[in-house]
Amino acid sequence: MTPESSPFAPGSPVPVECFVGRRAEIERVRGLVRAANDGRPRVGFVSGERGVGKSSLAGLVRRLAERHDGVVGCHVYLGGVRTLEGMLQRVFDRLLKDSIGRPWHQQMCDSLGEGVRSVGPFDAALELRFDSDDLQVMERNFAHTIRDFIKKTAKKNTLLLILDDITELADSVQFANWLKSAVAVIATSLHRTRLCVLMVGLDETRGQMINGKPSLARVLELVKIAPWSVDEVMEFYQESFRSCGAEVSPRDMDLLVRFTDGLPLLAHEIGDAVWRVARSPAITPNDIANGIVLAATTVGNKYLGPPLLTATRSARYRAILEVVAQHLGFRFTRTELIPHVAHDARPMLDGFLRRMKQIGVLEAVPGTRGEYQFPNRLSWLHLKMSAKSALDTAPFVGIDRQSLQ
Repeated sequence: MTPESSPFAPGSPVPVECFVGRRAEIERVRGLVRAANDGRPRVGFVSGERGVGKSSLAGLVRRLAERHDGVVGCHVYLGGVRTLEGMLQRVFDRLLKDSIGRPWHQQMCDSLGEGVRSVGPFDAALELRFDSDDLQVMERNFAHTIRDFIKKTAKKNTLLLILDDITELADSVQFANWLKSAVAVIATSLHRTRLCVLMVGLDETRGQMINGKPSLARVLELVKIAPWSVDEVMEFYQESFRSCGAEVSPRDMDLLVRFTDGLPLLAHEIGDAVWRVARSPAITPNDIANGIVLAATTVGNKYLGPPLLTATRSARYRAILEVVAQHLGFRFTRTELIPHVAHDARPMLDGFLRRMKQIGVLEAVPGTRGEYQFPNRLSWLHLKMSAKSALDTAPFVGIDRQSLQ
């Protein structure tokens, strides 16, 4: 079946029609937005592991809030931003670009002054370029600037500002101090500022921010996103395939559920891969097996590729990694690994495990001692196939379902 007809969206926020579950979390975040609508500013933190759907949930709430709650939404991706100045630059640049075609666009340009540069005809493309002095002024006057922006948004009276992928910014004490101060100024102002800031990041990202500024724990309202349940994974696949006239029998769902690990990111990768290898809308067990192998290649290259290159620069580390792939499963203990490792390599085993955790190839199993697992089963399968040179064979033809059990 053709890639362009796939109902799945790997690498992109989940479309509204593919959204499954999360009703309590959605209502919790919408509650923060409604509080801001009532003049009570809120700062939320959407937290969860990689691939669990944090950005998709934030994007869905934005669309619902714009449609039903009279809100202006702004979703800012901060990947690669390490400084407060860089964050402010990107936030106001996004606000400017999102205002194009809106009634308040010209007022927005006027308020940002000479920092607005046209890089295309008829305002089709604008850039915001501030020097360090301008950014320092915006840092000091953030509350006033945001309040001024909200006043200019015609009938819209609340700003939902989503700060996504703040991993690299979380270590900045300057950012933590600024956030605490900005929230305090907005909350105590005589002028009501209808603002909801929603940060999106990993569990450890929130921990880093709080370590730098413990008092932030009182400000950040946590919304924790857990992996999908088995029923939710099944619902996702059934509804997605059915939306395009395809069908997967309930008895063939077990592999899809197992390799998805409850993560929407993996569900879209697997679903899209199965769709591409299937030859008809009647999805067969072999289609599922071949699709999982193809998805493992894609996910491994996307998320494990660079770390694996780092890990395998050491010949001895590479040898231990091959042992793990050939002889051990998705989850294993240090004790199980030792007998398979050459005697002269055993002294470096603890260093190997520490390094694999640092670069994200392995992770410690919570609540255990000396037990490890791969970030997900697709990463494990990718490594297993690489160790067996499976990717050099004919591309995914006739993979036996039993080989994935």
